[in-house]
Amino acid sequence: MRALFALNSYIWKYRIHLCTGILFVIISNIFAVYPAQIVRGAINLVEDVLHLFDLFSGFENIGGLKILIGKSLVLFASLVVLMSFTRGIFLFLTRQTIIAMSRRVEYDLRNHLYAHLQSLSLSFYRRNRTGDLMARITEDISRVRMYVGPGIMYTINMISLMVITVTIMLMVNPELTLYALTPLPILSISIYYIQRIVLTKSEQIQAQLSKLTTFTQEIFSGIRVIKAYTKENPSSGKFAEESDVYMDRSMSLVKVEALFFPMVIFLVGLSTLLTVWVGGEKIIAGSLTVGNVAEFLIYINYLTWPIISVGWVTTLIQRAAASQERLNELFEERSEITFVEGDTVVEKADIVFDDVSFTYSDTGIQALKHISFHLPAGKKLGILGPTGSGKSSLCNLLLRLFDPDQGEIHLDGKLLRSLSQSSLRMNIGYAPQDVFLFSDTIHNNIAFGKPDATREEVEEAAKLAYVHHNIVGFPKQFDTLVGERGVTLSGGQKQRISIARAWIRKPKLLILDDVLSAVDTNTEETILQNLRTFRMNHPESSIVMVAHRISCIQDADHIIVIEDGAISESGTHEELIQKEGYYHRIYTKQLLEEEPIA
Repeated sequence: MRALFALNSYIWKYRIHLCTGILFVIISNIFAVYPAQIVRGAINLVEDVLHLFDLFSGFENIGGLKILIGKSLVLFASLVVLMSFTRGIFLFLTRQTIIAMSRRVEYDLRNHLYAHLQSLSLSFYRRNRTGDLMARITEDISRVRMYVGPGIMYTINMISLMVITVTIMLMVNPELTLYALTPLPILSISIYYIQRIVLTKSEQIQAQLSKLTTFTQEIFSGIRVIKAYTKENPSSGKFAEESDVYMDRSMSLVKVEALFFPMVIFLVGLSTLLTVWVGGEKIIAGSLTVGNVAEFLIYINYLTWPIISVGWVTTLIQRAAASQERLNELFEERSEITFVEGDTVVEKADIVFDDVSFTYSDTGIQALKHISFHLPAGKKLGILGPTGSGKSSLCNLLLRLFDPDQGEIHLDGKLLRSLSQSSLRMNIGYAPQDVFLFSDTIHNNIAFGKPDATREEVEEAAKLAYVHHNIVGFPKQFDTLVGERGVTLSGGQKQRISIARAWIRKPKLLILDDVLSAVDTNTEETILQNLRTFRMNHPESSIVMVAHRISCIQDADHIIVIEDGAISESGTHEELIQKEGYYHRIYTKQLLEEEPIA
């Protein structure tokens, strides 16, 4: 239960809903119990009238007695209906308060968790799987809601109904109460243990369903590869194997659940049998009436669900506590990247790296070692290096997705750490190496970089990225849905839309991380020429371009070559050619690849 204490602040926020809900539960239970006393009175009345019939048999006014008993029974029936109707109203109000409270808590908790996850740094997402985070923000929060809503409601209902009912039963006859209630604790304990077994098996089923879903998702995502390698039959066989496991676990659960209702019927029936047996003896002895026994039978019926719900509510609370503990772990996470408040004006993208080193905390891999360079505003920086040398890591440091372990980074003469999040990132346009497009229209994907962008601005950015002519060729043009992760587009089209998304902001700093790898040489040259025009029109803006093709960066004002996390060469294109190092080797190799074969 300790983990659930974290919910106290949310529940306190809606304390009026909770308090009124408790009041409505108690009132509804009063109206639920009271009809049993009406039934007792009606049966006792009938029993008394039957004696009167025997006494006044043969008298003329016996007809009036029949009318009186008829009217009395109609009155009793009307009172029972009225009580049931009134109880229904308060049950409705109960759900409108406690269950509504749980939905509001769920809403606040989910929004709070989502906002908190958004605030965490990129290293957190490197350590955690997306599927696990999705399970926590959906399934775990739903389990917590079941505790806040039905869990609390049925607990209050159980306690109040048992207190009211058992009190009345003890007032009528303590001995009969003891006999009537004897099987019910056994029922509750049995249900508790059955529910634990059900919970364990349900968790196993859920885990297998998750595995089955993940397998299916991977197959559908990689359906092209499956078909290309004619692996339809093996994948179907694997799916059938996983489905068999799921079915076996489900059937195991069904067998356990099959014991539930027979056990409930048996123990409730045993309680009823004891009540009739002991009650009958007391009727014969003259200490109880038939109405009293009938009243007790109704009370037993009332107590059956609260007793059953003990095990169910206990299991529900256990599951909620486990889920809340997982949520608390997320809430306790803190971002390694903290930003200052307020806004600082960034007038130009003058970049300085001063002896910067960086190591990934989750893997211990040192990505960058003693990086130092200066890129004046309005200039272009080219970055070249083998795969895994640290080029993308350098871009991530510029965005402050990570912070360096050593050294400082300056932008416009200011420490990167001294800039607020909006001051830094609103001045950067970023096209990552791993292009990600949302399952939305092309317009919205480009306008993601500037949500208030007009259609004209979106089209201008598409033209600068040399993808406009492809888009207008689609039937719905800019309103075309790109599909999940941009699956309906080619690699080059996705890269150019990513460039347009970064470009539409007209940023002070444009970071392009190997985003021309999937385009042809003519398209590449057109985009590079548009970049030159952009720099001429925005002299305060700078460009950082990572590339594997030297043709993309040979016009850069400054080029650095990164090998094994360190700068091995730096200078202009002409200077690096003369050094005959890594840059010269790559340049020569790419020239040979471009030469036509005789």
